[in-house]
Amino acid sequence: MTTVIRARRAVVGDEEGSCAVHVRDGRIVAIEEYDGAAPAGAREIVLADDEVLLPGLVDTHVHVNEPGRTEWEGFATATRAAAAGGVTTIVDMPLNSIPSTVDVAALEVKQKVAAEQVTVDVGFWGGAIPGNLADLEPLWDAGVYGFKCFLAYSGLDEYPPLDREQMIEAMRVIAGFGGLLIVHAEDGPTLDAQDPPAGPRYDDFLYSRPPVAESRAVAQVIDGARQTGCRVHILHLSDAGSLPLVAAAKAEGLPVTAETCPHYLSLFSEEILDGSTHFKCCPPIREARNREALWRGLADGTLDCIVSDHSPCLPELKKFVTGDFGEAWGGISSLQLGLPIVWSEARKRGHTLVDVVRWMAGRTADLVGLADRGAIAVGNRADLCVFAPDDAFVVFPERLHHRNAVSPYAERALAGVVRQTWLAGEPLTVTLGATDPAPRGALLSRKENR
Repeated sequence: MTTVIRARRAVVGDEEGSCAVHVRDGRIVAIEEYDGAAPAGAREIVLADDEVLLPGLVDTHVHVNEPGRTEWEGFATATRAAAAGGVTTIVDMPLNSIPSTVDVAALEVKQKVAAEQVTVDVGFWGGAIPGNLADLEPLWDAGVYGFKCFLAYSGLDEYPPLDREQMIEAMRVIAGFGGLLIVHAEDGPTLDAQDPPAGPRYDDFLYSRPPVAESRAVAQVIDGARQTGCRVHILHLSDAGSLPLVAAAKAEGLPVTAETCPHYLSLFSEEILDGSTHFKCCPPIREARNREALWRGLADGTLDCIVSDHSPCLPELKKFVTGDFGEAWGGISSLQLGLPIVWSEARKRGHTLVDVVRWMAGRTADLVGLADRGAIAVGNRADLCVFAPDDAFVVFPERLHHRNAVSPYAERALAGVVRQTWLAGEPLTVTLGATDPAPRGALLSRKENR
């Protein structure tokens, strides 16, 4: 049966306009005029006038944490949160699960655990750590989308960082089979030279992770790409002072891309009260003027995309009793909220939903080579999001679908409501606190890129 979705507003390509999207067997088979005839027997869905049809978002930076730390987050809860937020594809980070995804055996463990409980489609990153060079190509052949490394302590002893020489060596290996290295770009020696954060003052934590730690690491990554030809991607860039380095690398023709996150685009350090450890993440949320420069980096194309860096933990690990930023786990949970957070801020600065879709769907899909999603186009998967951009809601963490009710956005009003998410041409239903009796997501492999 063909389904025809009629939308007075839809983001198709680089434009917003009215259309009728024809879906059959999970794919978009035609895009017609809004009032065009439907095939005989077709199911017809007419969106409300205040709703906009978007492609399902692709979030390439999600820490699901299962197995090993499922009490922090798991595939069932994370993918329900994704579906509720209009995200139809996620790519899971190789940490904080146990084991970390640093060899094929660990990947297979994670895939076995994830199978049959994912509401949306899930792909996987591999990891690059000291001593696993021989595991990189087998992981690539097994279907991971690339390899994550740290240049500073990750916070987990089982996932140590690479030093500069080890990073270059990994780049040479990865370049040899055409892979991708994604980098947490903070320089370890620079951070080690700072006074460690202790106590509830946010400014002390901020000063312990200075902008120069990012810019030095970004420069090292770019130099490594220049030496080896390896394709590299800079994760969760928070320091706007590093943008000229990225822009120059792109102008030079180096295979360098970069992302930022909703929290860096919406929050700012001047508003963070002492002891508010739910705002802790690494790299840190910086000043308001830095936030505005990141928006300019998105506007001019220096920054390629926006991802959640969804990184939950148990509430007690946030150390709310003491408010100690030195002891608290760093990470922000925003998988379900990314679209309204970004839209709330983007529209203030004159950006459109076309821009938001490009940053959160098109370019993220491009990053990992998922050519059949991230845009409403004939032949693409019918992964769709019905979004009401002029509606609004207040964030109550206990109503979110991720496992633990912690969020720096608590009691904030956000613009834009996700009213429906479609996966492969069928609507998803997620109920708070309930387990989906028949999850329909699939596990993705780079080799298949279904």
